Amino acid sequence: MKIEGVGHSTILTIMSEIGPDGFKKFKTAKHFASWLRLAPNNKISGGKLLSNKIPKGSNRLKIALRNAANAIGNIKETHLSDFFRRVAYRRGRTAAVSATARKLAVIIWNMVVNKIAYRPPTEYLFLDQKRKMKLVQRIRKNITKFEIKPVDLGFVTN
Repeated sequence: MKIEGVGHSTILTIMSEIGPDGFKKFKTAKHFASWLRLAPNNKISGGKLLSNKIPKGSNRLKIALRNAANAIGNIKETHLSDFFRRVAYRRGRTAAVSATARKLAVIIWNMVVNKIAYRPPTEYLFLDQKRKMKLVQRIRKNITKFEIKPVDLGFVTN
């Protein structure tokens, strides 16, 4: 229940469809996501990507994860909702729902199989903060490169 967007109905669907022991049938989280039909079906010929659409097919667990992902799209200021918005901006809401549902499947697989508690990465720097840090570093580098002093910029020092 610590994962945002995942409610009682999602958990009941997971337990009724696959059960706690069913997760161990999949070697990796990627196999689990592929079984759910949430992994993209990359068709490549000659090194060129021809298609990468999600394969057709559905099951109750996929529907439950997509509903949870859609709920995440309506939440504000969380790690998964930020991911949802980034994908929705680039590819549209439908693709964002599929991508977030896949991410939820990977998180849930890791929680059950590896017995790892969900910890949202709130301590990481997000894109805007990374860009600001790079900009500040570049400005400092240019100041030392051109030997600019605070007086040259119009700052008065005591």
